[in-house]
Amino acid sequence: MNLLAFDTGTEVMSIAVCRTVNGHVQQWQHTAAGGARASTELIPAVLDLMQQAGLRLGALDAICFGSGPGSFTGLRTACSVAQGLAFGANVPVLPVDSLLAVAEEARHSALADQPKGVVTALLDARMDELYAATFAFDAGQWTELQASVLVAPEQLLPFPSHGASHSEPWVLAGNVFGVYGERVAVLAAQGATALRVVALPTASAMLRLAPQLIAAGKAVAAENALPSYVRDKVAKTTSERAAEKAAVTPGAAT
Repeated sequence: MNLLAFDTGTEVMSIAVCRTVNGHVQQWQHTAAGGARASTELIPAVLDLMQQAGLRLGALDAICFGSGPGSFTGLRTACSVAQGLAFGANVPVLPVDSLLAVAEEARHSALADQPKGVVTALLDARMDELYAATFAFDAGQWTELQASVLVAPEQLLPFPSHGASHSEPWVLAGNVFGVYGERVAVLAAQGATALRVVALPTASAMLRLAPQLIAAGKAVAAENALPSYVRDKVAKTTSERAAEKAAVTPGAAT
């Protein structure tokens, strides 16, 4: 397969291209600072990497992008660039769950010698919350055990009781440990010992996931590609802020 993948939903912009030549897969990668810079630097970086790989956009089997959850601005950037490139090249778009990409990156880096296991993927959502989802892998195939949720660190779900055994390796993976520290340790106390792995939704992880997702019919026409925000709001209303102030300030006006 010839694939382009990129993620701009975190503090890191990750891009990768893979090309199959005579049955051999070759890969090119680029990593840079994300955030606001991604909106101006993503397209030039993508085109440069495609040139290095000697690929035309029209020769791609799909354009993969990190669909979220993650930074609202970053997700919109990735989705709009994927749509624009796919429209022009007439190729399908593959939205890849960012938490699944975190899980795959953790599997690849920490559990490569394990045939099966479970990964709870965690991404910092700011506002004292995080995004979480749990996946199981078996012989290279992934299954979702717990769908993406937005929770405070202390509200994380325990190891899933269905679809997995506590004897299997279990990993907590993501970018939340430096931010929330031991506030996420409650998970390990609820039935299993978990290894912590710092991981992000890399483009190379998305390339490894792409064949399974494409075979499952997850690739879509460019106009049907959408980000997955999970969080439905990023700011509190005036009344919500006033209510919070009243709750901590006796006698405050409402």
